[in-house]
This record gives sequence, C-alpha cells and structure tokens, in this order.
Amino acid sequence: MWADSREALVDLELGECDRILDVGCGTGELTRVLREESGGPVVGLDADATLLESVAGPVVRGDATRLPFADDAFDLVVCQALLINLPDPEAAVREFARVASDRVAAVEPDNGAVSVESTVESEPALARRARRYFLDGVETDVTLGGDAAEVFESAGLSVVSTRRYDQRRTVEPPYDETAVSTARRKATGEGLASDRETILAGATTPEEYDALRERWRAMGRTVVDQMQRSAYERVETVPFFVTVGRV
Repeated sequence: MWADSREALVDLELGECDRILDVGCGTGELTRVLREESGGPVVGLDADATLLESVAGPVVRGDATRLPFADDAFDLVVCQALLINLPDPEAAVREFARVASDRVAAVEPDNGAVSVESTVESEPALARRARRYFLDGVETDVTLGGDAAEVFESAGLSVVSTRRYDQRRTVEPPYDETAVSTARRKATGEGLASDRETILAGATTPEEYDALRERWRAMGRTVVDQMQRSAYERVETVPFFVTVGRV
C-alpha cells in the first residue's frame, strides 16, 4: 500500500509529529511509511514477536487493548487493518486515545466492498460469492472501514476526517511467483479449503460450499490456462478508509 499516493494520510499531520505509535504493526509496512513521512521515530507494537523481527526501528510486544505506555506518551497513535480483527474495536480506540496527546488514526478496509475484474469471465462473480460466504462466518466486523468514525465517537474522540484510499492489487504478465502460486491454489481448491471452517461457521451449508469449490477449481484451471498463454489479467480493489480523530 501507499506506493502510488499518500494523500489520504494528510490529516495525520505526520510532519508535525515527534512521537508516533503504530499499533498492530505486523512486519512494519505502515511503520516504514510513517517514518518516511514524519522523519521522526516510530514505535511499532504487535502481539506477535515473530512479526516484530522484521520491523526496523524500536518495537514493543503488547496488546492493543492494554498498551504498555503512559498517558499522552505519543503525539499520534495509528493502526492499519487492526480494528476489523478485534472483537471490541472501541476498547482499543479508547486505549489509543489514552496514550495519544493529540491524534488517533485508523486505516481500515471495508472487506465487503472489494471488487474484482478479471479476464476469466466467471472469476468476479465467484470471488463475490466466496467473500460473502467467508464474511458471514467471521465473528469480527471486517467491513468496519467507512464506519470507523462511529467507533471513534463512541470512544470519546472528535472526528477530524475520513478519507478513502483504494488499494489496487494487479496481476498481469510477466507473472511473479506469488501470482503463479495463487493460481495453482485456485485450480486445486486449496485456498477455499483453508477457509472451509470459517465459511461453514456462517449460514453456508456444506452442499453450498462443495458446489462453490467445484466451480472455483474450474475457474482456477482457466486462470492457469490463460497464464500459460500470458493472457491472464486481474485487478482487485480494496477500499480503505483513513479515519482521524482528535483527543
């Protein structure tokens, strides 16, 4: 993300920040962007110590809902694709506000509004169906995105703005190793198989899942065939919403 434009981050006022905390930083992709835009130190925090090994700069292992920092320890506290994975995102935002002296920001997707364009005619419709089945079985609100402002207000923050940023994931020739591996997983149904438990946790029946997987594998074989002829192209657009609140 952010390789094409960082305009949606303008209200974070990164150039005026001396101390920034990136909560749920993972392997540090956003941490790097924050550091480049602010020019100052950025602390990365995550619950997974293995992921933190890939983050350059200062890191802390910790829980987003129990941050190991004093009140007002940072100018800005920010997270990316974290709140959608938490059962109580408001509790996390309240904790962000506690350790932030000025602003809190969340970069969250609406996974229910993802769109797919493909040279394989059946892929967009099948992708929508698979996503609908999967999201129905997920316990957290993975469509939070544009509604994050409501969470901020409930947590006592004054919302400054919400800006949209569309992440476009493009597959086109020449294909890299990831694209080839993904195509093979479609053709074998392996990708859907790994999601089976989550899908069946919703309203989807085993018969509906099996029917989807059969069509998914047929679609995957067409993808592989097109890739062998360097004819396959796919664009997935994931809408993210950058919500900024003042403490």
